Amino acid sequence: MHLWASIAGFVLVFIILLDAFETVVLPRRIQRNFRITALFYKATWVRWMWAARHIKSNSRREGFLAYYGPLSLLFLLGFWALGLIFGFACVQYGLGEHLTLVNEKITFGKVIYLSGETFFTLGYGDITPNNAAARALAVMEAGMGFAFLGVVVGYLPVIYNSFASREIEISLLDARGGSPPTAMEFLGRLGCCPDQTVLDNIFRDWERWCADLLSSHISYPALLFFRSQHSNQSWLSALTVMLDVTSLVMTGVDGIHPDQAKLTFAMARHAAVDLAQVVNSQYSAHDVDRLKAEDLARMRTELAWRGVTLNDKADAPARLAELREVYEPYLHALSRRLMMTLPPWIHGN
Repeated sequence: MHLWASIAGFVLVFIILLDAFETVVLPRRIQRNFRITALFYKATWVRWMWAARHIKSNSRREGFLAYYGPLSLLFLLGFWALGLIFGFACVQYGLGEHLTLVNEKITFGKVIYLSGETFFTLGYGDITPNNAAARALAVMEAGMGFAFLGVVVGYLPVIYNSFASREIEISLLDARGGSPPTAMEFLGRLGCCPDQTVLDNIFRDWERWCADLLSSHISYPALLFFRSQHSNQSWLSALTVMLDVTSLVMTGVDGIHPDQAKLTFAMARHAAVDLAQVVNSQYSAHDVDRLKAEDLARMRTELAWRGVTLNDKADAPARLAELREVYEPYLHALSRRLMMTLPPWIHGN
């Protein structure tokens, strides 16, 4: 019985260490079906969404959802720590031969206590291992505790630095595209700029932002659940607006060359597709049409009034629809999965 406890403990410690390595250190998406972190987020996010749907106030609901990202990190780190403590306790229990200061009987509960104080390097000395293997294991666990503390100290600042970097461009979008941002407002404010390089530089900045978004959120998927400071802002809204704007420019806008827009569109679509796969988003054939024919006509009229002329050829709506088909399904899937609202193409009257 003690032998099987040790084997189970070794397996548990190995699984947790592998999961922590893949989550914190390995900078790529893991496609293996069984992962503790993936199961943790799947189980907890479903219940968090269920609770959020029962909150009627939009602002309170957004505030409640905003707690999930940071709390999930803390709970995940705590879950790893408890798993390692329990795993080492199983191994210690299998090795046997422990002593107590008051000569009490050694139980599994006391071995868990020994494992906990060893992991957190408390070292009270009231329970001590009494053979070479158990002592070596205690030293190993103490080292693991130091390493775990180092992971926590290094992991959290990286997460929050990535979050802060992401939010800078999202905040700037508020002035350029409205709140919530829309493609019509973005083009209306910047598309008629007489200097093509200004718009190209903006698109180039957003191309890099999309690349950073993809890189950081694949390396640290927990960032997908971090919500912006304002309820009308989100990384998904910003990504959506960039795809909408660049698709309009690629369809045709007088006086604007689409070369840089094509590069930004490609990078933004790459980010949308890959991030939808990271959270296992489910696609649906019944998504609401974000741009109806009357909305496109009204957007064309309002942009013309602001000095921006959209392509009015007969094939322009079909070309725009083709571009939308390659990215909007992924955006809708992310919106449902993360409970983030997609921005409209144009604000209602």
